[in-house]
Amino acid sequence: MKPDGNVSKTGVDLDLNGEENSAASLLSASCPLPVFDHNNIVLGHGSGGKLTADLIDKIFLPAFRNPTLDKLDDQAVVTIGNTRLAFATDSFVVTPIFFPGGDIGRLAIHGTVNDLAMSGARPLYLSAAFILEEGLAVDDLRRVVESMRTAAAEAGVELVTGDTKVVNRGKGDQIFITTTGIGIIEHDSNISADRAHPRDKIILSGYIGDHGMTIMSQREGLEFESAIESDCASLNDLVATMLATTSSAKDFIHTLRDPTRGGVATTLNEIAKHANVGMLLDERTIPVRESVKGACEVLGLDPLYVANEGKLLALVVPEMADAVLEQMRQHRLGQDAVIIGEVVEAHPGMVLMKTEIGGTRVLDVMFGEQLPRIC
Repeated sequence: MKPDGNVSKTGVDLDLNGEENSAASLLSASCPLPVFDHNNIVLGHGSGGKLTADLIDKIFLPAFRNPTLDKLDDQAVVTIGNTRLAFATDSFVVTPIFFPGGDIGRLAIHGTVNDLAMSGARPLYLSAAFILEEGLAVDDLRRVVESMRTAAAEAGVELVTGDTKVVNRGKGDQIFITTTGIGIIEHDSNISADRAHPRDKIILSGYIGDHGMTIMSQREGLEFESAIESDCASLNDLVATMLATTSSAKDFIHTLRDPTRGGVATTLNEIAKHANVGMLLDERTIPVRESVKGACEVLGLDPLYVANEGKLLALVVPEMADAVLEQMRQHRLGQDAVIIGEVVEAHPGMVLMKTEIGGTRVLDVMFGEQLPRIC
């Protein structure tokens, strides 16, 4: 909060003159906060932000708590015999189901493949469950299934089992898909959110906000001078390329995450909280397309909180960061990769960003629903 009391929409603007430790002054600020106690589920509970975290902490974790679940990574890593496996599941409820750059079928494949890849696993097999609404056009279903087949082939995975249910007209929204995947971890690295360490460099694989703004522009019938397309893609091959950076150094990638719901800002906040570290970003280095930036300005949104479906964040030991970055730039999905900041000891659990005008801004977790039903 500034001395005049002005608060930004998705973060707090500070005049810290580059002093990281001044962030502590925020703790004494007095501002009205949104209420977290709800007697009914609201859309914000699916945002990936504070309401989602609140739901997980109060409902799901107490019921199912175990050491694997407590890590709260995008996947579970389990050991069977001498083999480490990654296991992930995800549901997709995007509206509209077809959009520039992809559709709900591609999302369903890419989303689960990416969750597995964020542990460094090689994805192998998927299952898919379909909830279809009465009245869905068979041609649309066929188009979605064909898209899934193509996406699975591109990612090198097989869909080996599934289920189908139909609900009454008006009780669904055309089609919902849940995919579950299994992958194998073939290296000794332990990649997890709680392994973020001070001095780690934060690498972003490319432009942010493409997917969320594509969905919003299609939903609202908005047209911009430059076309916006979803970045929907499977990242497992990019991750494999990153892990192959060197044969001598091991465990040089501490954390991988794909910033989907809640965007880059919320994802980094989750990592900072789990690892009890701070983060400092440089706004000038964060790539946002002019078309996405313009669309966000029109709609009053912040690209840092907009969903992505084909980007990753990597926290890499400083002595290997440049080598990993160069390796990423040789891959088509990492050619725009940049270092956007670093992990710090100061302000644990908080993400700060040096702004283009020289100030410092706190990037908080998104509270509710900025873009409903984007994945």
